[in-house]
Amino acid sequence: MKKILGMGNALIDVLVRIDSDSELESLGLPKGSMQLIDTSRFDDLYQQVQRFSYHKATGGSAANTILALANLGVPTGFIGRTSDDANGNFFAVNANAHHIQFHRVSAVGHSGTALTFISPDGQRTFGTHLGVAAGLQAEDLSEDMFRGYDLLHIEGYLTQDHSLIERAFQLAHAAGLRISLDLSSFNIVAADRDFFHTLVCQSEIVFSNEEEAEAFTGMAAEDALEEFASLAHTVVVKIGQRGALVASGDERVSVPAHSVPVVDTTGAGDYFAAGFLYGQASGKSLQQSAEIGTLLASKVLQVVGTTLTDDTWQNIGKYIS
Repeated sequence: MKKILGMGNALIDVLVRIDSDSELESLGLPKGSMQLIDTSRFDDLYQQVQRFSYHKATGGSAANTILALANLGVPTGFIGRTSDDANGNFFAVNANAHHIQFHRVSAVGHSGTALTFISPDGQRTFGTHLGVAAGLQAEDLSEDMFRGYDLLHIEGYLTQDHSLIERAFQLAHAAGLRISLDLSSFNIVAADRDFFHTLVCQSEIVFSNEEEAEAFTGMAAEDALEEFASLAHTVVVKIGQRGALVASGDERVSVPAHSVPVVDTTGAGDYFAAGFLYGQASGKSLQQSAEIGTLLASKVLQVVGTTLTDDTWQNIGKYIS
């Protein structure tokens, strides 16, 4: 089995189910928004969260993917920056419990936390305080972090620090790792398209959704897939309820999404990436890899957050073995 390293914002998800969207109004959060908040605003919201019932889990796009891969039995590691506070230690303990080698970069301050409010219709509203997670820098990375792995999976949210990403790509390639890139957010892609073009050309596998694909290429999903395929070896364009499109060389695959009741969309794209990477790491076909991706996405859509039960993971294991 291939060994996979992730790198991204090390976050704690505090998941809050709300009974009415009026709660969002009282908190000053527009429904469906993702707001980056400062320390003062975070402290205020976190205090207000205490009156709700909430669930805590590790989060961050690449971290979600690595956690799912670990649950599938893939040897994994993760590079991220946290503080030595309760949330940062929660992240470390969870990584250890799932046998994820946590290459922890420590810092003083608040560990990154995403306050996630889930409306009755499953839509998420975020108040995200990146805290020290956003301070990961090029000089924090070392050759030792990349040794022994076969693939680096990296989230697009980190691309706002060009030197950090360039250093990660350099060290990964020097250590013989292939690179998997998740574009992560259409607004980040649109704001830095030229840099993303450089990264896509240096990546072995690229994950995108429809909005990100359009921001990158200016095209709809099907045409965007072909544009991506001219730049990277293997490309996935997720098309929501219609499933996913995949291109690798001359091969093209289309897989439908599973029809399931949606409780919370948190981590669906990240779990798709995990399923697809699992398939590729274990020598499965492009079609099988994409089908495993849609299976994992369907499972996480049916729960709050990204925590699946042991029984669910066992059933997934039986299906993909």
